[in-house]
Amino acid sequence: MGQPAILTVDDDPSVSRAIARDLRRRYADRYRIIRAGSATEALDVLKELKLRGGRVAVMLADYRMPQMNGIEFLEQAMDLFPHARRALLTAYADTDAAIQAINVVDVDHYLLKPWDPPEEKLYPVLDALLDAWQATGDQELPDLRLVGHRWSEPSFQIRDFLARNLVPYKYFGADEPEGRRLMEAADAGPESIPLVVTADGRALPRPTVQEVAEAAGLSVTPGRDFYDLIIVGGGPAGLGAAVYGGSEGLKTLLIERQAVGGQAGQSSRIENYLGFPDGISGAQLTDRARRQADKFAAETLNTREVVGLRTDGSARTLTFADGGEISAHAILLATGVSYRPLLAEGVAGLTGSGVFYGSAATEGPACAGSDVYIVGGANSAGQAALFFSRYARKVTLLVRGDSLEASMSYYLIQQLAQVANIEVRTRCEVIGAHGDGHLQAITICDSKGGTKATVECGYLFVFIGAEPRTDWLGDAVQRDEKGFVRTGSDLLANGERPRGWDRDRDPFYLESSVPGIFAAGDVRANSIKRVASAVGEGAMAVALVHRYLEAQ
Repeated sequence: MGQPAILTVDDDPSVSRAIARDLRRRYADRYRIIRAGSATEALDVLKELKLRGGRVAVMLADYRMPQMNGIEFLEQAMDLFPHARRALLTAYADTDAAIQAINVVDVDHYLLKPWDPPEEKLYPVLDALLDAWQATGDQELPDLRLVGHRWSEPSFQIRDFLARNLVPYKYFGADEPEGRRLMEAADAGPESIPLVVTADGRALPRPTVQEVAEAAGLSVTPGRDFYDLIIVGGGPAGLGAAVYGGSEGLKTLLIERQAVGGQAGQSSRIENYLGFPDGISGAQLTDRARRQADKFAAETLNTREVVGLRTDGSARTLTFADGGEISAHAILLATGVSYRPLLAEGVAGLTGSGVFYGSAATEGPACAGSDVYIVGGANSAGQAALFFSRYARKVTLLVRGDSLEASMSYYLIQQLAQVANIEVRTRCEVIGAHGDGHLQAITICDSKGGTKATVECGYLFVFIGAEPRTDWLGDAVQRDEKGFVRTGSDLLANGERPRGWDRDRDPFYLESSVPGIFAAGDVRANSIKRVASAVGEGAMAVALVHRYLEAQ
């Protein structure tokens, strides 16, 4: 297929020549460097490459061009090469406009002109983009194929699992021609839906998530019986710990029961995370962190649910739901939190069939032209409102409190106010959900006027508070009244150490009531519920694990 291409688009001939020169100097032995003088010319080049079966690794587009600016070009280019990495070239004066426009198209980076010296300001960015592209490639991948029903919760669960784990798949409705053909070929009836067909042609009727994970090539079996550090939970805290644990030579295993990234991985865009001034999607951040953990040989175990924890002498042992066990010198609890269920009449029966917890980004395109309602007033709800406003006719944010200021970041409140098809309604609650087979309407109680109204609604996304998923811990470690794990000084009641504590020291800052068992991120009592702080705690936990191991 020849060398993959790096395409540059700039209408200024001197800039175009300069960037092509710098790119050839470093990448010409591995990549074909193509430059175009306009967006129209670049699209023609991409179309020809597509017809010839070529590959494009990275596209660099100038922001300010006549007829079609860089954002508009990248929007169209994505249709031809959706896996190519994308960067915007901007002058300093255009930075603010470029950052705002980046929300329109999922740009990976932007570069300021001039970029001298390229060794500092150009090549590191391009190296990272090329590494990311090489991890997935631009060629057609042997996708899984899923046949399901539009409003089926089991079908949604598999689609959501594959999307959140960045597994390429193709979805076909059971009533579509291709869906019917796949079912006939697999000799499968309606009772087999959802039906997964693997790349090698195996048919999996009504598979479990673990069976889907195995078919997708995700790791579901640990590589050893004993580790230095086992991390339970693959959100920002768990990923941070996996990167630092692996990089510092610890035999590290990360266990995730659903999808690496946790709630942060579902965010459509995180804009206040240090080092990403133009924002980054939760999926992108998760993918980079996962690949970084892989680089340092930290193992990831998917779709395995941990249901028990005990102390075996100097070892700490976890029990899986299937009865298996795994042990380590130290355990880090990084299970985060789950969205609290919406306890309104009819909601439980429609979950996955119009009612969704979290952003459920797979539903975005299906919302086109519909009215979407979002329940919640924190950052996750605001980010979801911005995401779905790109598809829906109207997005209504229902907030129980008097305003957003107490629970949402200022920058998000400002962005919501600027989007014409987003409405924020305060002091409102959903008290009922209605529909035959899928959500069709909701009943809203407006406490300001004391009124109730039933409105048409096909999509309801819920972001109401969070609660730790720690019931499985039982009495293994101390938890507060809400279920969050107590650590460090929170365990020193009246200056006394926890009952059963057998060390001649106080618990370390992130250490639980059992030596060698640590907690980090949202699951920890009195933690700061932010992505940056969770990553920091994950890194700090590894340093404390080292101190614990050195004293053994």
